[in-house]
Formats: sequence, structure tokens, C-alpha cells
Amino acid sequence: MAMNRVQFQRSLSLPEFMKQYGTDSQCERAMARSRWPEGFVCPKCGALQASCFRRGRQTVWQCCRCRVQTSVTSGTPLADTKLPLRLWWLAIYLTTQAKNGISALELSRQLGVCYRTAWRIKHKLMAVMAYREIDRVLHGVVQVDDAYLGGERSGVANGQQWKNKVPFIAAVATHEGRPMCIRLDPVPRFNRETLKAWAHRALAPDALVISDGLSAFSGIAQAGIAHEAVVTGRGRAAAQQPRLLWVNVILSNLKTALSGTHHALKFAKYGARYLAAHQYRFNRRVDMAAMIPRLAVALFTLRMLTETALRS
Repeated sequence: MAMNRVQFQRSLSLPEFMKQYGTDSQCERAMARSRWPEGFVCPKCGALQASCFRRGRQTVWQCCRCRVQTSVTSGTPLADTKLPLRLWWLAIYLTTQAKNGISALELSRQLGVCYRTAWRIKHKLMAVMAYREIDRVLHGVVQVDDAYLGGERSGVANGQQWKNKVPFIAAVATHEGRPMCIRLDPVPRFNRETLKAWAHRALAPDALVISDGLSAFSGIAQAGIAHEAVVTGRGRAAAQQPRLLWVNVILSNLKTALSGTHHALKFAKYGARYLAAHQYRFNRRVDMAAMIPRLAVALFTLRMLTETALRS
């Protein structure tokens, strides 16, 4: 059996990571390159000239034109952080290099911070991942399936057993029979109108969608996207349907990752972030080492995240 080169790729080892990002000064320089790849740009007036001085643990840039003072983290999700920058980079490393993700509890142990701090770090990084994936469009042959995140609660009545279940659409774009990119999108319900709206924002006009026989998927055709329904039946035969193989593999791996890594999730509240984080890692899996600086760059495309925004 041939080796899967993506699965067995050489990533950035922990000793190599520490060599590149082991000190605060190294991390600050790396963040400055991520934020201003062509050199300093004033966030207020756009001027390119600034003087620098140290304030506490951080370098401060003062614009020579408007005199506004800016640190490498100001106006970003890292604004006003009390943590050393090397811990943020280590969090980026642990979050991106673990195929199944990392729980907030394990992150707190690895970083040496309290659980609440680790939770905020994790959710800020996942929010950035979600922001980067929101506009992804799938091309080619796209396998689509409906799924639910969360489990049924026993011993309750009046429909409360479904309270923690989040419906979502799983879609895998394939090329020559191999998976390329995925989308995992929570939806309020499965009906034609929902699938039509989803198709408009998630699929390229020239895509060909393959789905099972769920009637709601006819909304994809209503959006003007080519659609073929495959009657799969139930049980093992449905999961092994060749034309829907990869979407079933992706769903199986997703559920294994979530159940194996996270033992208590508020799916109804934060499910979208966990799906987006899994999507982000999968879509960049061909170069795991590059995910570290890429996520650092992405941090500077999102504005400050308040506690209210994180918990909403």
C-alpha cells in the first residue's frame, strides 16, 4: 500500500519550533513581520515612518506623522494580553499541529495557565480560523451530506433531548477521486430554502453536487447548481456508497476527533467554531508547518474580540 504523503509529511518539530519562537523577542519580530510584511504602516493615517521604543515587555511604534502609538498586538485579538507572546505562539503551534485539535484543559496544562485563560486563547484562535474560512467556495465534484453535532439526552421529554444537537452541512470538493477542500456549515434546519441559500454562498456555479435522496437537497438545484441525488438506503451500505465515500469519511473522522478530544462541549453555542477549526486544519493539511505563520497572519485580519463576543 502506497504511503499517504500528506499524512506522513514532515511538520515542524517541537525543538525546531522552540528554536524559531522560543523567546518573546523572536515572537515579537515574527508577529511584526506577519502584521507588516512590507514594513510598518500606521493603523490611523497609513504613514510608513515610525520611531520605536520599549514599554514594559513590548516594542511600541510611534507614527512620525500623527504620533499614534501602536504595539504589534494593538487592535487585534491579542490586544491588552498579559501573557508573554511566546505562549501565544505555542498555543498556535499546539492548535494547528494536532490533527484532532486540542482541548482547553489540555492547552491549559501545556501552557501553564488557568483553564479560563486557555479557554479564551483557544476560542480566539478558533474565531480567527472561522473568519478565514467563511468565504471558501467549493469547485468541481462536491459530495454533500446532512449531519448533526451533539448527542441525544436520555431521561428528558418534550423534545429537550434534541436541545444540544446542531444540524450542519458537510461538503467535500473532490478532484480525480481525492478530497481537496471541505465546508462544515451549521444550519437552522434542513429544508429547500436553507440548502438553496447555502449553495449560493458555498458552491461555485460550475460545481456538480452529489447527495443522498434527502428532499431538502433539491434546493441546490433551485440555486442553479448541477445536482445528482443517489438513493443510498440505510446502514453500512449507505456509508460505503462510492459516490459519497469521502463525505462519510470526513464525518466519521470529525466525530471521532471531537469525541476523543473534547469530553464536554456546548454544541448549540460553540459548535460553529469547532466545525470551522476542523475545516481550517483540513483545508491546510498539505503543509502543516505553514499553518503556524499563516494563522499568525490571520490574527491581524480580525479586530479585537471582547469577552461578550467570545461567549455569544
